[in-house]
Amino acid sequence: MKAMNPADVSWMLTSTALVLLMVPGLALFYAGMVRAKNVLSTMMHSMVALAIIGVEWVTIGYALAFGDDVGGFGLIGWSSDFVLLHGVAPDQLWPDTGVPIFVHALFQGMFAIITPALISGALAERIRFSRYCLFVAIWGLLVYTPIAHWVWHPDGWLFKLDALDFAGGTVVHVAAGVSALVAALMLRRRHGFPERPIHPSSAANTLFGAGLLWFGWFGFNGGSALASSSSATLAFAVTHIAAAAGALTWILIEWRAHGKPTAIGFASGAVAGLVGITPAAGFVSPASALAIGSATSGVCFLSVMAMARMGIDDSLD
Repeated sequence: MKAMNPADVSWMLTSTALVLLMVPGLALFYAGMVRAKNVLSTMMHSMVALAIIGVEWVTIGYALAFGDDVGGFGLIGWSSDFVLLHGVAPDQLWPDTGVPIFVHALFQGMFAIITPALISGALAERIRFSRYCLFVAIWGLLVYTPIAHWVWHPDGWLFKLDALDFAGGTVVHVAAGVSALVAALMLRRRHGFPERPIHPSSAANTLFGAGLLWFGWFGFNGGSALASSSSATLAFAVTHIAAAAGALTWILIEWRAHGKPTAIGFASGAVAGLVGITPAAGFVSPASALAIGSATSGVCFLSVMAMARMGIDDSLD
């Protein structure tokens, strides 16, 4: 049985804080793309998830996602000890790690918080705040927690199929991306779209937000090793490489297609590269990270152009 490892605990606490920093980074990233009158409400879409999911996760979400599998089907878990962590001692370790369950729960909770916030990019300027809050609470409980159990719990059905998702490609980005696309297709379009151009309020905010996301992503991917280890080192390195490749690819495509690169294009490319490397961060080489970042950025650019031609109002993404 492993003992608590101070180096692992320090790295995981740092990583948890880094992922938390991504939430205000996302708020700035999205707020810079909307009209000036909607900047504050758009930022609140990200920030309110800290409160809603922060409470929901520690009360019931963690117990459902990482509790003992119910029924042996790999669909959902439950552990009453994880409800408000009342049955967990502060020095009790997550299995096969040197990290306390308290730290594991908080780290995973940051993932649960930022995932519905990612969806808000498709809802910006299109949904009342009260309805958005209700959506976040329901989506976090009924969508995020089961998928987290499927992929990351040892008894989850996708985990048993040897699905590799190092830091949340399926749990975070596929789940949020599919939900955002469904929302874009089902909700009414923003007033003026696509007849009138909707100019971003501040490309500077978007660029600064992307920088915070890039910084926080080191904890997002590196922390998913659950240790201060060679796996964390690899994830840290390839995260940066993929982001750089994604940003460069996007602005080069923009330069060729539109005659000049843009700040929002740079930010979008960097985030695309970060998203692309996330599920593979602990498994691939730096050269592969370069290819993944570039490919993801290129595909995302083409997808954005295709959605615009089809008149799909995916507000910011």
